[in-house]
Amino acid sequence: MSKTIIISNRLPLQLQINNNSLEAIPSVGGLATGMKSVHRDGNGVWVGWPGLTEEEIPEDMQDKVVEACKKEQCVPVNLDQEDVDGFYYGFSNRTIWPLFHYFMEYAEFEKNYWNTYKKVNEKFAEVVLEQLEDGDTVWVHDYQLMLLPQLIKKERPETRIGFFLHIPFPSYEVFRTLPWRKEILKGLLGSDLIGFHTYDYERHFLSSVSRILRHDVNFNEIMLGDRLVTVNSFPMGIDYAKFENAALTNQKQNAKEQSELQRRLDMHLDATPDAKMILSIDRLDYTKGIANRIRAYEYFLENYPQYLEKVRLVMLAVPSRSNVPQYQKLKKEVDELVGRINGKFATVSWTPIWYFYRSMPFDNLIDLYTTCDIALLTPIRDGMNLVAKEYVATRTDKTGVLILSEMTGAAQELNEALLINPNNFEEIAETLKEAIEMPEEEQKQRNSQMQKRLKRYNVEKWSSEFLDALEKTKDKSDMVKAIKIKKTQQQEMMQAFQKSEKRILFLDYDGTLRGFVSDPANAKPDPAILDLVASIQAQEHTKVVIISGRDRDTLGTWWKDVPVTLIAEHGVWKRKSGEDWEITEKIKNDWMPQIRPILETYVDRTPGTFIEEKNYSLAWHYRNADPELGEMRANELSTVIKELASNKDLGVLDGNKVLEIKSGAVNKGKAVAKEIFNKDYSFIFSIGDDWTDEFMFEELPESAYTVKVGLQKTAARFYVEDTDHVRQLLEEFAKN
Repeated sequence: MSKTIIISNRLPLQLQINNNSLEAIPSVGGLATGMKSVHRDGNGVWVGWPGLTEEEIPEDMQDKVVEACKKEQCVPVNLDQEDVDGFYYGFSNRTIWPLFHYFMEYAEFEKNYWNTYKKVNEKFAEVVLEQLEDGDTVWVHDYQLMLLPQLIKKERPETRIGFFLHIPFPSYEVFRTLPWRKEILKGLLGSDLIGFHTYDYERHFLSSVSRILRHDVNFNEIMLGDRLVTVNSFPMGIDYAKFENAALTNQKQNAKEQSELQRRLDMHLDATPDAKMILSIDRLDYTKGIANRIRAYEYFLENYPQYLEKVRLVMLAVPSRSNVPQYQKLKKEVDELVGRINGKFATVSWTPIWYFYRSMPFDNLIDLYTTCDIALLTPIRDGMNLVAKEYVATRTDKTGVLILSEMTGAAQELNEALLINPNNFEEIAETLKEAIEMPEEEQKQRNSQMQKRLKRYNVEKWSSEFLDALEKTKDKSDMVKAIKIKKTQQQEMMQAFQKSEKRILFLDYDGTLRGFVSDPANAKPDPAILDLVASIQAQEHTKVVIISGRDRDTLGTWWKDVPVTLIAEHGVWKRKSGEDWEITEKIKNDWMPQIRPILETYVDRTPGTFIEEKNYSLAWHYRNADPELGEMRANELSTVIKELASNKDLGVLDGNKVLEIKSGAVNKGKAVAKEIFNKDYSFIFSIGDDWTDEFMFEELPESAYTVKVGLQKTAARFYVEDTDHVRQLLEEFAKN
């Protein structure tokens, strides 16, 4: 039976060693809850680090760790202290975390961290591959394991792999500063489905893939040789019922059942029934905007003195990464700010900030959520922020006001909250006043909408939707009618080639026989491909035709020593071996002086583009332009030319990063039709990579072996991954 393998940096359990005995305590975090139906209730296995280094686990307890994890359907990845320091505290939290949250000044680009990050990802891959069986699904989580999808895909290409990033993905301008940006992107692209919390993160990722790796992006799909990678947004939810039920239970407790914290909160509420409690809960992290939040609260007290002794900021800061210098500095800053503000405003009976620097048990969190009238959450950058959702879920009477930073992923779902810019003290202060004065009716109206949404799209819904989308990626290849040429198809084709008495092969050049380069003038065929094509042509009853959009002079020079037929400029010119060029279509070029200035305007407006002038056509190349700008300008230029085409008999061929304008209806389809007309070929083969080759595939008979380079929608019967596979295929023809 196939299973789902979940992979995260940490296993959803805590290992405790006491008196030579080992205990594994299951975690109750958001991810563990969301994956429960897949992991616990289904046939799932969870792979991750158990939380103890190899040095911390006695040698005679190594097997016990494996057994304890196995009972919880988990498989441990063993890491030593050096691994943890370089992989987790180093690259993950000193490079990726600050960079992806836009704190570029904190990002450390240390080669040793990177090398350890790679090594640990490889360790994870080894463990996963040991667990992996045919038909299994893999779901990788978060920024610590961004190289893992490609490591798995390389060894098991048929495995369905999903990846979800739980933090923001930064804009291209920020991401490009990472020295190992290509390796990170290639690692992620080992996935079949990549998920983000929001469309913005998805868009940033696609932009980086397009600009850095130069892969074609079509809406939310990336074309990678013989497969498609789908990218989408899946906003993570919470276990809504858990928080709602906990809040209801909290409200029913009598004095004896209440926690000490709840009794103290109630005591202050009884003493000052008109006072408002403002809740602030975060890990002590520089991304959370805690220092700014405290300053904004101070600004509020200064500018609205009527609320002195009538508000209290209850601030819980959970310790985090206390060995990292930036976190130590933040702790010192927060301590000083709290002390200064309390010293400045406090009275005998009132302290403006209650500050807790510690973790709190779940029940105490519920005490705070249900008691505080306002939640003030102001991260400078946050992937989602589940605290905001938890607060709303616990407001069972629908009162309470959520003030939320617009820089959080949650802000896109919780737009009924009061959204603020976390860097704008004045706005935060004004919004606090608005929250304090908000009528209950408005509070209930806002919270009702948010609660319906959160209840509907909870964490289990999130996980099931992701896995459903991952399952559907299996059907992506079905969108392409072509069949990938594997050993069986190749053998069938070669047998037909051998048996045939009269053969013809149509070979496109750029993107087929030769990979694309930044300067098309440097795309000269290498000696190996020249010899290979010459070997095929030398066989009896065989004719090879190089059919290209290239101009006749370039094509003729490059192939002058190979006795093949050349068709240039998509069919305008033809040269048989040993003969002169002849024009095959009656077309004009008197339109070119009028159209060229239009193209020159687009060259001026689009850096990296250039014009190629042929005998009867003009080509505007945009391969070296910024991908997004190039596509936008290409669409714009195509529209302009088509508007002119009606009275000038012009056609526009949309090739691979090139727009070619030519007179009349010249295309490769007409050229191959003329070539095979009344020739009675018993074997016809054609291969090409872009839309100009589709005319050729459509024109040839159904019995022809038509092959597309790359996985795309096509009229061809078959496809191969790339130019390397084209060469391997031609080598088979050359052997016969």
